[in-house]
Amino acid sequence: MSKQQNTVSWIAQVIAAVILGQTLFYKFGAAEESIQIFEKLGAEPWGRIGSGVVELIAVVLLLSPRLAAYGAVLGMGVMAGAIGAHLTKLGIDFPGGEPTLFILALVTFACCALVAFLRRTQLFFYPGAATTNAS
Repeated sequence: MSKQQNTVSWIAQVIAAVILGQTLFYKFGAAEESIQIFEKLGAEPWGRIGSGVVELIAVVLLLSPRLAAYGAVLGMGVMAGAIGAHLTKLGIDFPGGEPTLFILALVTFACCALVAFLRRTQLFFYPGAATTNAS
């Protein structure tokens, strides 16, 4: 990976980690908004707590140079679930009449996808991954 690609990757990693990380307070703190979301999904409290644990793991991986690609893939999976929930059950503007959470999910997914693409050689299933150095 070039120095420019590494810089772009780190910017995307930090953006994704910050967005994912700031939601942890709401999930683990049982904020009313978070409870409403998971009640509507029929997954309160275990869905809220479980997704929080997975997001915490994604944050830690995203901030680790050698494991960032895995954090990005995990983050994409979590955000795909969030985006799907908004498109099918919650609505784009749930819970407060504004699309903020949906937009944050899209931004996080895009950042994670960029990181996964830029760091794809770090993934164990990528051809030649074993011979590539992590940045």
